[in-house]
Amino acid sequence: MTSELPPSAAPDSRRFVFREGALVGEGSAPDVRRGPLAAADSWLVDAGRVRAIDLHRERFFGAAAAAGFDDETLLGMFWEAALGAIPPLHRWFPRQLHPREPPVQRRDPGSDRAAARGGEQWELALTMRIAPPLSGSVVLRTHRGADPRGIPAWKGPDLDTLASLRSAARADGVDDLVLLTTGGEVVEGTASALLWWRGDELRMPPREFERVDSVTARSVAAVAAAVGVPVREERATPAELVGTEVWAVNALHGIRVVSAWVGDGGGGGTAASAGGDRDPRTGDVRGGGADGAVAVVAEPGRAALWQRRLGALARPLPGAALPPGRS
Repeated sequence: MTSELPPSAAPDSRRFVFREGALVGEGSAPDVRRGPLAAADSWLVDAGRVRAIDLHRERFFGAAAAAGFDDETLLGMFWEAALGAIPPLHRWFPRQLHPREPPVQRRDPGSDRAAARGGEQWELALTMRIAPPLSGSVVLRTHRGADPRGIPAWKGPDLDTLASLRSAARADGVDDLVLLTTGGEVVEGTASALLWWRGDELRMPPREFERVDSVTARSVAAVAAAVGVPVREERATPAELVGTEVWAVNALHGIRVVSAWVGDGGGGGTAASAGGDRDPRTGDVRGGGADGAVAVVAEPGRAALWQRRLGALARPLPGAALPPGRS
C-alpha cells in the first residue's frame, strides 16, 4: 500500500518511507533525521519486467541482516510494498534504502559485521527513479590509492563514497573505476562487476576477493551454464587483460563492453585499452585507435547476443499488471 505515489510518467525521483505498513511520500512523512546508509539494492524495471528479482531480495535481506536489522517480517512487508509501488509503464531504476544511525564505522579487519552494528534508529525507504539512458560500452580507469570501501561485502555503506569517485572521474571521460587487491589484481568496479573472455571461456575474479555479490554477474554465469560455456575464476592484473574482451556488468545496463581502460594502479600509464570505434549497427568494437591501442578486444556480435540472452531472463514483477502486449 502506498500514498502519494508518483504518476507513471513523472520525470523526477521521489522518495518514500515505510510507516505503519505503507509507503508514504516524504513530503507527508514524519520528520526523521536520516542516518548513513546501512544497506541498499536497486534493479532495472522495464515496462513491469525485471531480471532476477529473487536474487536482489536475497542480497538485500542478507545486507540488512549483516548490518544488524533482525526483523525479517517487517523487511518482507517493506519489500512487498516496494515492488507493488513500481508502475508497470516506462523504465525505472528504483532503489531500496535502509539507513540507520549512528554513522557506519570503517571496517574492522576482523569483522565487517561488528563494524556495522550498534544503530538504534532504522528507516526503510524507497526511491523511485526514472532509469537513465542505457549504454553498451564503458570506459574504465584503474583506481589509484587505498581501497575506498569500508565494508566491501555488502551494498550500501560505501555507495556515496564510490559515487563521489565516479563523479570526479567523469570529468576525464571515465565511466567507472576498477578496484584492485593489494597485489594489483582486479576485484570489481565501483558500480559494476567485471568479467572477461579467454577464448570461449568466461572468466571472473575469485570468490575470495571481497566484493558485493553481483546479481548480474550471477545471472550471466547462469546463462553460460545453460548454453554450455565454461566459467572459471582467474586472478588477473589489468595488464594481463590487454587484448581480451572485458565486460562490465550491472543491473542497470546489463552487459557493457569495455571500450577503453586506462591507468595501472600506480600512476604509470595505460594498463589496458580498447581504443577502437564502434560499429553503428552492432555496437561492437572495431579495431584500434591512432594511439596504438589494442587492435581487437571484442568478438563481433558476442556482447549483443549475450545481452539478448540476459534480457530473456526478465519476468513480470510479482503482482504487477503489465500493459497490453507484455506478458
